[in-house]
Amino acid sequence: MTPTNPALATTFAPPVMEARRWLAGAEFPPDRPLLNVSQAAPVEPPPEPLRRVIAEAAMMRNEAHLYGPVLGNDDLRETLSASWSRFYDHPVAPDRVAITQGCNQAFCAAIASLAGAGDEVIIPVPWYFNHKMWLDMQQIRAVPLCCGPDMVPRAGDAAALIGPRSRAIVLVTPNNPTGAEYPADTLREFYELARAHGLALIVDETYRDFDSRDGPPHDLLRQHGAEETLIQLYSFSKVFRLTGHRVGALITGPQRLAEIEKFLDTVAISTGQLGQIAAEWGLRNLTGWVASERQEILGRADAMREATRDLPGWKLLSAGAYFAWVEHPFDQGAEVIARHLVREAGVLMLPGTMFMPDGEGRQAMRIAFANIDRQGIATLTARLAGFSRNGAANART
Repeated sequence: MTPTNPALATTFAPPVMEARRWLAGAEFPPDRPLLNVSQAAPVEPPPEPLRRVIAEAAMMRNEAHLYGPVLGNDDLRETLSASWSRFYDHPVAPDRVAITQGCNQAFCAAIASLAGAGDEVIIPVPWYFNHKMWLDMQQIRAVPLCCGPDMVPRAGDAAALIGPRSRAIVLVTPNNPTGAEYPADTLREFYELARAHGLALIVDETYRDFDSRDGPPHDLLRQHGAEETLIQLYSFSKVFRLTGHRVGALITGPQRLAEIEKFLDTVAISTGQLGQIAAEWGLRNLTGWVASERQEILGRADAMREATRDLPGWKLLSAGAYFAWVEHPFDQGAEVIARHLVREAGVLMLPGTMFMPDGEGRQAMRIAFANIDRQGIATLTARLAGFSRNGAANART
């Protein structure tokens, strides 16, 4: 047998793909179709004007089919830097922006510039599973940082985890998987901690456009030394529904981008042109549409909070952006309950065990509610209530 990379072999399977396998052999009658709340991705295509831009570029722009600059097209970097500067009310030059094949690649590039095998990166628990997977593949130790009851981590707790091999602290806000929005003061405390210890602070802001707060959610770009300490990650996948085009971004200092360019050139050479063209056009022309999308998602979050308030036995711990993090009321573990829900309630959601260290998360579930409308949320909670009443698992009293 040919060799297998042990670091890859011991990395857990992709959770969303694993959950989809639970659908094999399951039947969903017309009066109870599957409700899929397992993946945080828009199920609708981009708005029609954006699709027309993509189609025209594919037909009329020869450069749309060629390699581009490794760090991204100049026009997109310039437009994003201007947008970023307006949003955070602080200047960000284009030479601080890199365009990546999705936000996952931005995270991988950031980590590759910071750490190697045997180093440590502090990540909040529950974690975003692709972050944990990449660290495992690189043989970088993920040091779990427990969150408080509000699902927000504390800088004071992180301070106790810093050691000689620590290289970075990772935060995701609004959070995947919990939906929690981290307060600006919390982010500033983490920044000060990271800078004091010579660490990088990586802030994944994939869901920034669906934050319930108006205006910038933090002032980290204004802090002394931000170009060296702060690495911001962003995604166009959610805001413009460009998941299939894989366009993300990374904002940091030019010196780090010189290292990141090496990584990007090796794994992708350049991000796809059609996605970059779409993202640049969207930044200039879809401000009103994005505002409308944000209000719709915030409305769904409100509906999720309201619907779970009277859900027997279930407890909502946090909700925001695309997600709700809940506790189920059963004695059986979350993965067992998740499998039962597919066949007995027609619901596919991810168990908390997929976001936690081994042995943890047995009572937790993640609901990606942004993919269903308000009526779908009402249907979801009705099915969960019916599942509880029918005793499909041994309920805790």
